[in-house]
Amino acid sequence: MSDLARTDELFYDRAGMDRARVGRLVDEALAGAEDGELFLELRQSESLVLDDGRIKSASFDAAQGFGLRAVAGEAQGYAHASELSEAAIARAATTVRAVARGYGGSMAGPPARTNRALYGDENPLALLSYESKVGLLAEIDAHARGRDPRVRQVIASLAGSWQAVQIVRAGGARAADIRPLVRLNVTVVVGEGGRQETGTHGRGGRFAYDPVIAPDAWRATVEEALRQALVNLASVPAPAGEMTVVLGPGWPGILLHEAVGHGLEGDFNRKKTSAFAGLMGTRIAAPGVTVVDDGTIEKRRGSLSIDDEGTPSRRNVLIEDGILVGFLQDRLNARLMGVAPTGNGRRESYAHTPLPRMTNTFMLAGPHAPEEILRSVKRGIYAVSFGGGQVDITSGKFVFSASEAYLIEDGRVGAPIKGATLIGNGPDALTRVSMVGNDLGLDPGIGTCGKDGQGVPVGVGQPTLRIDRLTVGGTRTG
Repeated sequence: MSDLARTDELFYDRAGMDRARVGRLVDEALAGAEDGELFLELRQSESLVLDDGRIKSASFDAAQGFGLRAVAGEAQGYAHASELSEAAIARAATTVRAVARGYGGSMAGPPARTNRALYGDENPLALLSYESKVGLLAEIDAHARGRDPRVRQVIASLAGSWQAVQIVRAGGARAADIRPLVRLNVTVVVGEGGRQETGTHGRGGRFAYDPVIAPDAWRATVEEALRQALVNLASVPAPAGEMTVVLGPGWPGILLHEAVGHGLEGDFNRKKTSAFAGLMGTRIAAPGVTVVDDGTIEKRRGSLSIDDEGTPSRRNVLIEDGILVGFLQDRLNARLMGVAPTGNGRRESYAHTPLPRMTNTFMLAGPHAPEEILRSVKRGIYAVSFGGGQVDITSGKFVFSASEAYLIEDGRVGAPIKGATLIGNGPDALTRVSMVGNDLGLDPGIGTCGKDGQGVPVGVGQPTLRIDRLTVGGTRTG
């Protein structure tokens, strides 16, 4: 059964709505508007957290509803409700049509149709019993504690969701998508004497639970969290000052996502609040730096068969060999900027309007072996993983804390360090990339991106990078 047929059953048959009557309500609501849609959503989600051998929290949530939007110029009329009924949609239509009253716009055409499916439609929540999930988390706890006597605390969590959406446009155009999403996360706290340190690792994607709960998979997750914790237990205070920084492959791409990616979203550039506004076609990064946003990678956390406006996701080149060549667009900002939508119109739920958002954002590989990059550094730090960070979109300034990092001295990776903070400016940092590795890696499927109060799953990635003269905030000088 197709996603469209399955969502017809969910949103019309079960709710007792007539598809033709709903279509007429959408036509009436969008009369005179330039764009808009009815977004129907059903979502089931669960989360289990085991802390020190006990279930700390267990939740299950089922939500359904719709959002109805009319767009006239830059203005948007939006109404949403958790009630799926023709009466509720009719009330919403009365509200949103006011935005186009007297406007007389010409309705934009619907997105191109696609039969592409980047993930299956199995509901992860229905394929594994509650008892099995609890048993798995308990086994993870026991395994981690058995690996090293210094383990003092284990936190293991399993989360999954299943989302069905249908998008209805004026004139009867419809698109649908069914989206699974899972994640396993393990945190290990180790201690020696009076000192304690933490390591965290996770994995996930758009599939059922099997790839993350297979014995080899969850054991590897535990081993990585424990390894990171033990590395940090042996760490020394980080140096401070301006120095060469080497970023490892994969998850360190979160710095690229935050410091650069948000600044390449269409709304910030249309409103000229991005540090990259007005720079299209100019050099904004060092030669060899190519950044793409690709929502078409199968089963990746940030991938989408269609975005939340019904536009098929695609591979978008944003920076090509250092030159700014593209922005990420939803339909509204694309229309106002005179360009095509890029499949990046995303929303957290039916209660939110779509915004231009990243999917899987990463830098492409270059010519250098990682060992060559490390050998080239006389003195610096090697940042393998990051924790939290903050970015100012307007200025591009960022602050990121490394959760795993090492000293580099005379081309060799030395002692692990604690408390290293990278401080810089996204556009400026791109120009300081002097070597790009040949080891492109994507994150293990754990990213969530926040914007305007909305959170959506994303992916990041990059190869090993050398960045010259980046400010490092540490706890010692020299």
